[in-house]
Amino acid sequence: MSRPHHTEHKPPALATRLLTGFLRDDLLEEVQGDLEEGFYYTARTKSIFKAKLHYWYEVLHYLRPFAIRKSGSQNLNHYAMFQNYFKIGWRNMNKQRMYSFIKVGGFALGVAACLLISLYIKDELSYDLHYPDADRIYRVIGVYNDNGEIEKGAWFQAPFANALKQDYPEIEKAGRYNSSELFGAGSNQIRRDDQLENTYEEGFVYADQELLEIFQIPMVYGNLKHCLDEPGTLVITKRKADKYFPNENPVGKLMVMNDQVKDPLKIGGVIQDFPSNSHLNFDFIVTMKGRQFWDGEQNYWGATNYPTYILVKQGTDVAQLEKKMNGVISKYMLPMWLKEERANAYDLAKKVSLTLQPVKDIHLRSAGIEDPLSHGDIRFVWLFGAIAIFILLLACVNFINLSTAKSANRAKEVGLRKTVGSMRSNIINQFLTESLLYSFFSFVLGMFIAWLLLPYFNMLASKHLEFPWGEWWFVPLMFAASIVIGLIAGIYPSFYLSSFKPIAVLKGNLSRGSKNATTRSALVVFQFTTSIALIIATVIIYRQVEYILNKKIGFEKDQVLLIQGTNTLGDKVKTFKDELLQLSQVKSATVSDYLPIRGTKRNGNAFWNDGKQKEEKSVGVQIWEVDPDYIKTLGMKIVDGRDFNRDIVSDSASIIINQKMAKELGLKDPIGRRVANWRPYTIIGVVEDFNFESLREEIHPLCFVLGNSPRIVSAKVDTQDMAGTLASIEAIWKKLSPHQPIRYTFLDESFSRMYDDVKRMGSIFTSFAILAIVVACLGLFALSAFMVEQRGKEISIRLVLGASLNSIFNLLTLNFIKLVLISMLIAAPLAWYMMQKWLEDFSYRTEITWDIFVLAGAMSILIALLTISYQSIRAALVKPVNNLRSE
Repeated sequence: MSRPHHTEHKPPALATRLLTGFLRDDLLEEVQGDLEEGFYYTARTKSIFKAKLHYWYEVLHYLRPFAIRKSGSQNLNHYAMFQNYFKIGWRNMNKQRMYSFIKVGGFALGVAACLLISLYIKDELSYDLHYPDADRIYRVIGVYNDNGEIEKGAWFQAPFANALKQDYPEIEKAGRYNSSELFGAGSNQIRRDDQLENTYEEGFVYADQELLEIFQIPMVYGNLKHCLDEPGTLVITKRKADKYFPNENPVGKLMVMNDQVKDPLKIGGVIQDFPSNSHLNFDFIVTMKGRQFWDGEQNYWGATNYPTYILVKQGTDVAQLEKKMNGVISKYMLPMWLKEERANAYDLAKKVSLTLQPVKDIHLRSAGIEDPLSHGDIRFVWLFGAIAIFILLLACVNFINLSTAKSANRAKEVGLRKTVGSMRSNIINQFLTESLLYSFFSFVLGMFIAWLLLPYFNMLASKHLEFPWGEWWFVPLMFAASIVIGLIAGIYPSFYLSSFKPIAVLKGNLSRGSKNATTRSALVVFQFTTSIALIIATVIIYRQVEYILNKKIGFEKDQVLLIQGTNTLGDKVKTFKDELLQLSQVKSATVSDYLPIRGTKRNGNAFWNDGKQKEEKSVGVQIWEVDPDYIKTLGMKIVDGRDFNRDIVSDSASIIINQKMAKELGLKDPIGRRVANWRPYTIIGVVEDFNFESLREEIHPLCFVLGNSPRIVSAKVDTQDMAGTLASIEAIWKKLSPHQPIRYTFLDESFSRMYDDVKRMGSIFTSFAILAIVVACLGLFALSAFMVEQRGKEISIRLVLGASLNSIFNLLTLNFIKLVLISMLIAAPLAWYMMQKWLEDFSYRTEITWDIFVLAGAMSILIALLTISYQSIRAALVKPVNNLRSE
């Protein structure tokens, strides 16, 4: 058949190889000729792309039973060969069930750990990628660099966002939110305006209309561009709409927040619930339109309360925009600092700069940035990923160890195969096929184990992960992974076992499984090094948690009841407090939203020694509004001066400071001295420093002033009859607020919750340490069983010659104990370094003492002894005649 000559283009080589691989020989020449002729014709008359596409279509069209090459072909021989490999592998699995169980079980545990942590990592890395313009959304970060000491924050002034949009044409939109408890965000009581019963809700925030437009939050009801553009409007999520307005469109309906019936909020829209992988997660978004938290606040450049986001225009050079944005500092902030006559205004302007953080980096890469969010840490993501890989490696080590250890048992098989003509490549394929078989069963079992453990893992990690059974990529990925892991685990044993010399094997001169143990010992050391390092890390994390929860923190957190939402009582708050004090079980009570736990009010201010504003640098201070019983109720210690006294009128202009504030302002004898922020105060007392933030941070300057902050009433109670005490308090509450259920927590519980992330990390480490130890012990148990099997006759001869049970036990265990001790020497410095770096995140931390390493070493030796003692004792108790009868 003549064919056109066309050297520039040829049919797809892969398609041609596929065709020649499966098509019947009697059809091949004719079909291939026709397809090539059609290819060249299509290439001339249409295009090379269409020619290739048509060629592929025709090749695949012939994948039908009548055209496929029948038995007797080389492919069928290959199929039969691999079928034989699998058959032999299956027989070996059945023949050595204990070893097969340990190989598959260890592999499965490693696979389960990898799957769970992979789901965790996938979720962490998916944060904020769902926004339509995610690649153009940035959060503005302020950077203060004082001679290398860098502070970063996400808080900006009220007019900051509008200034950015006006001054920089590269910025398409700018929006901000305010989640400060100081202004009533965070948590509140809310209800429909046609109902009387209040409901406590969290997730309140004040925000700009443009913030919703930047993120393009999907709407359920209402118009995205107009849902917050009127004063007094509110946007709620779908789940809250379903709760308060089931089966109806709530747009235009009214809701009342904190019983402020004169200022109801009109619902301007309903948005879809924020996904779990969003760094923003609000349920009630109140408009900033027309709202000022004090007179002139929206034009004031001296208070930073607003995280600010921008949407840049397509093609914007973000690095260049960052440089230009620093003009805001000299144009707006510096004049305000000069107006306030700050001594260091020009110096401050040089040290402050602005930078842009991509929205996709906020969740994992915000370490060191002060913001109102709870977010993850990229270091923990990689750490957990490394743990998963190490556990999978431990399982692979088990497979390699047991495969090479049993080599003497497979030596004759290898020798006979080579003698009858098997090539080394065939033997390698045999052992790789067995490895793939083990890997496949391990992956199936591992997926099942991971699915069973997922609820427990979700509880540990505080996640809502789901197993992706329905995803198209999951099963193919698991199948591919089982092949890759099976090949990796099987490469060394396959090449090792296939290298045996037939003559040496058939003469009986080969017992490499017991003699060549260097590699096997090294792998055992690797297993226990990993396990011991995890044990050490777990103990240190546990001690840090205990240190935090039991450290003397400068106030009494026990027996303090926090009654929340008391601001809805209005002018009855004082009555409520007075009636509480009438109860014999209540020792004292105080009214204040400012408490030394996360989630309560904070108010940072700049302070100077009065009259020194032009001469001295300001000191950043927390100023807390309290009543006269605050310090007594929380058990704080006055170290100089006195407490507030409600009978002294001048105390309304007085202040109590902590020791840190006195030190920062250089006050050696502070009583009677005057300090000022926007007004002067006279110092009447100094309270002992106490931790009012996380113990990750140093104690900062703080002061108390008398003021009205009525959202929380704290009561020091007698806990002997807590049920009776709570019943009495609830009765008072119902009398004063019959339409709102009482809500309370305990201060020590709230304090403990501040460290839930540390406790979660400890629990995860503990779980994976146990998993790693189980995998290592499975391998150690199998190796000890193998050593007993290999040395059975030696042990019997020793017993006949009078060896004691103890000497036999020592003979079989001593080598393994040496390996554990070597592992300890390697693991100790690695774990010390790793945990020393972790503890650097805490300003107050436990010490890494020598007894931790002794404890970890003792646990490891004990675990190893318990693992191998069964086999050792069984070997020492066996009757020698059973092993020597063939001699």
